[in-house]
Amino acid sequence: MSLLSAEKLTKTYRSGDIEVPALKGVDFSIEAAAFVAFVGPSGSGKSTLLNLIGCLDHPTSGTLKVLDTDIATLDRRAAARFRGEHIGFVFQDFNLIPVLTVFENVEYPLRMVQLWPAAKRRAQVLRLLDAVGMADQAHKRPDQISGGQKQRVAVARALVSDPKLVLADEPTANLDSETAHRVLELMKKMRDEFRTTFVFSTHDARIMGEAEVIFTLEDGRLLQGENHA
Repeated sequence: MSLLSAEKLTKTYRSGDIEVPALKGVDFSIEAAAFVAFVGPSGSGKSTLLNLIGCLDHPTSGTLKVLDTDIATLDRRAAARFRGEHIGFVFQDFNLIPVLTVFENVEYPLRMVQLWPAAKRRAQVLRLLDAVGMADQAHKRPDQISGGQKQRVAVARALVSDPKLVLADEPTANLDSETAHRVLELMKKMRDEFRTTFVFSTHDARIMGEAEVIFTLEDGRLLQGENHA
């Protein structure tokens, strides 16, 4: 069974009386523990697709299943619960909370959506910080660490609730080449260790070079899927 699949998936936005189709009948399937990139020019539908997969929006028509759950059937509260339990997010601008420490940023998802006892939360956060090489920075705040370190913290935060799926929207866009390479190697290590599927939306050739499967979008249509494994 696929971890993630779409069939005849569409998304249309309305601006006044004008309909703007963002996705036009997209079909794909992604297996567990995959390292996948959706690529294409700006406006091709990549971000729309990630928003749908992440339960941040609903499709207009078609079917989108994540972990055998039809996303269109989830109301707002159920979608938030599903995200919190099954999906992690990594963003290009890190999205760390400035007033929280590294430890508290990674812990935050567990406080928001899961009733984990304090001791269990602490053990899980320290395990992830150790895995990404940031345990010795746990007491620092985001403005006290580098961009690469921030992205490592963001990876730890995305994985702290043991999600089956991590969505990464241009996660290397604000990183230099060496740091981007290290972050991608870290993500692949996390994929191998935790069997998490990583799905990227990107323009970055560095991610395309590491992805095992590449789906190309243009004008809301899926042109092709290439297996690089």
